[in-house]
Amino acid sequence: MNHIVIMGRLTRDPERRETQTGTPVASFSLAVDRGYASRDSGERQTDFIDVVAWRGTADFVTKYFAKGQMCAVSGRLQMRDWTDKDGNKRRNAEVVADQVYFTESKKSRDASIGASEPKESFGAGYSTPVETSDFAELDMDDGDLPF
Repeated sequence: MNHIVIMGRLTRDPERRETQTGTPVASFSLAVDRGYASRDSGERQTDFIDVVAWRGTADFVTKYFAKGQMCAVSGRLQMRDWTDKDGNKRRNAEVVADQVYFTESKKSRDASIGASEPKESFGAGYSTPVETSDFAELDMDDGDLPF
């Protein structure tokens, strides 16, 4: 079974491009904190993980996510072999995203990306864009919810 779930902050804005056949693909990386601190320094270590998203997920990520924003990615780990410009064989690992989720409130997202560009918003957990014209942002505290 090959399934991976990671959560972290985008280290850069997602980069969208298209294959020769017109299939959308987006790439980005997440800074993911490890769940423990180093014995020597007492600081948490961070892994920088490359992520690639295809088709509708690629469009969703490039439209609604930006550098500094927290998100969760569910997908599979893929190893990719390639040859660099000097002819050396290289290998890298990347996560192929099946779903990408919001993991913070709209206010937190706006603060983390500087609120310079308005981003459309919908609830955490949506993995595909929906028409926002039928939805309204509720300005209320989540503290009274029973879950």
